[in-house]
Amino acid sequence: MMRLRNIRNLSLGLALLAVVALISFRIGQGNKINLIGKSSGIDNTLMDQVKTKLKGSFLDKDKMDEKTMSYGAIEGMVAALGDPYTVFLPPEDNKSTNEDLAGEFGGVGISLGYKDKTLAVMSPVAKSPAEKAGVKAGDLILKITDKGKNIDRDTTGITLNEAVTLIRGKIGTEVTLKMYREGKSDTYDVVLRRENIVVPSIELEWKLVNGKNVAWIKLYKFTEQLFTQWPKIVDEIVIKQNQVGKNNYGGIVLDLRNNPGGYLQASVLVASDFVKNGIIVEQQSSDGSVEKYEVDKTRGNLLNDKLVILVNGGSASASEILAGALKDYSRGKLMGEKTFGKGTVQQPEDFTDGSGLHITVAKWLLPNGANIHKVGITPDIEVKSGDDIQKDLQLDKAIEELLK
Repeated sequence: MMRLRNIRNLSLGLALLAVVALISFRIGQGNKINLIGKSSGIDNTLMDQVKTKLKGSFLDKDKMDEKTMSYGAIEGMVAALGDPYTVFLPPEDNKSTNEDLAGEFGGVGISLGYKDKTLAVMSPVAKSPAEKAGVKAGDLILKITDKGKNIDRDTTGITLNEAVTLIRGKIGTEVTLKMYREGKSDTYDVVLRRENIVVPSIELEWKLVNGKNVAWIKLYKFTEQLFTQWPKIVDEIVIKQNQVGKNNYGGIVLDLRNNPGGYLQASVLVASDFVKNGIIVEQQSSDGSVEKYEVDKTRGNLLNDKLVILVNGGSASASEILAGALKDYSRGKLMGEKTFGKGTVQQPEDFTDGSGLHITVAKWLLPNGANIHKVGITPDIEVKSGDDIQKDLQLDKAIEELLK
């Protein structure tokens, strides 16, 4: 069980850094590896020849730093694989990535990812500057501008970690993002003031509609805290049911919108209160091994509660596992918009100089055998969010469906 609890999300790394980058899974804590070594697959002679030419001919020789050049060469080698989630991280970037689950960070509150190799918003963090400014999952980020840091960077070919570094900054300062949204005729600028971002894991709010008490569970991210918070939320729901009585209880809206993922085992924990038995997710690794994560049969506290699950384009990774499993077992109606489509697993390795490497090592499959990577999950009932951020049309429709 302890090993399972160590399966967690990366944010390119997939860490909640200043911006929160894209989410995937992280296996274990990685290993310390000595970076020094040779590989018969690398033409070191050519590398030395290029370096010699640079030393002899490059104009700004004071800019030539051996370590920086070495890191750049390694980053290029890894990037040549064409997988945006397999990345080499120099020491400073790796340090930031490893601080992801602290719960607080300075930034604008955006989870980053890619749409057709273009930098995109995976999801805005709840109550963050980005969400308040109307930033939505799926918005493309075309340019990052910060006059205070002398940054004016087109995002073509940018890595997630580089984007994180450019967008993060001193609390109180501003960064401008040039964005494009599908359906709009032109690009537009969004100015965001950086704040100290506190990312909640989960919140429970009760809605009284037509005399029925509806539990609205807002599950923002599958953090480590969820292992203790989820059982408390479930207990609160059970107590409320007993207090108001069966006739005055309407059921549960499980809100996974803009949830970028987190601990895999936390998603299995949540699913285990709604599903009696069976496999929640199957992981297929690069070495050919297969690992199945089954329902925790000691749970099962909400097996008979009416349920609607809300998702959108910002629902990814662990939240897609949960939503997909609940849909496959016909446990509740899936409502909203198609999910992001993040179905691979990354393993981190730490090197002795502080740098790190995140490698895509596996993919995961839903109970029905589907791999949703780059595909996403289509809801049973499609409901668009609308442009009025003051009205939650999807939540209203979910409650309406629940009380039918």
